[in-house]
Amino acid sequence: MDELPDSVPQAGSGLDRRAELSEFLRTRRARLKPEDVGLPDYGRHRRVPGLRREELARLAGVSVAYYTRLEQGNGRNVSAEVLDSIARALRLSDAEHAHLVHLAKPKQHRKKPAARAQQVRPALRHLLDSIDGVPAYVTGRRSDILAWNRMAAAVFGDWAELPARERNWARLVFLRPEYRELYVEWDRKASDMVSYLRMDAGRHPDDPRLSALVGELSVKSEEFRRLWATHDVKEKSHGVKRLRHPLVGELTLFFETFQLADDTEQSLITYHAEPGSSSADALRLLASWGADATRSAAGAAEASAPSP
Repeated sequence: MDELPDSVPQAGSGLDRRAELSEFLRTRRARLKPEDVGLPDYGRHRRVPGLRREELARLAGVSVAYYTRLEQGNGRNVSAEVLDSIARALRLSDAEHAHLVHLAKPKQHRKKPAARAQQVRPALRHLLDSIDGVPAYVTGRRSDILAWNRMAAAVFGDWAELPARERNWARLVFLRPEYRELYVEWDRKASDMVSYLRMDAGRHPDDPRLSALVGELSVKSEEFRRLWATHDVKEKSHGVKRLRHPLVGELTLFFETFQLADDTEQSLITYHAEPGSSSADALRLLASWGADATRSAAGAAEASAPSP
């Protein structure tokens, strides 16, 4: 096994915010080409990929020494205006800009007990149960799956059969072969999953459970290690997922993410199919089967799995 990179937190150690800030800025700078920002490209005479520090500093309107200190992880006393200028120079997305601020100007959070589990309000659970024909679930920090309805179980598998610790999207995507089969574009799903975790890590660097999760996945999955090293970040919003369901075949589903107003660390995610489409017919079929669909799908997935 290769040695884990420095950016992977050791068990119980939390996230090294200075190292994260340094690597994030370095990787964002490396992806920009001089021509992207109107600078001359001297081709083979360039010794580093992307922009040089002095070029980025000039674009951001700060001194080279100041930017160098920041890229070395020293974000102490950096102003919001300077971070905005650097974000513009690096052409950061809104999510990347927010991540930069989390790393450079961390908020002082009141520490919560490490063992305290997130709770889903009873009314929200009732709402999930009342949504017919639409797969829906609630996720929390670290992409833990906190609650779900019958249709989500029919489409994604019955998470009630798993220990609570395993009800986590990152573990499902990287460690369970049936989810590699479920997602037609598994590589995209895996990349998104890591980007969501990175965003969460920037907000909560001292979360020991998140550190343990990242450490475990880094040891068990080479693909996770590679994606974690890219330092890409993303907020989950909306989009399209193509699934390969073991009972009804290929599904094209549109997902929407609704962040809860009273707990921004929890989100409700729903999936729906285009009206009149074959995917809509397939969802209706799964809904009519009810619990039998979940059991049959689990049996089909198990039967199609390669022998050890």
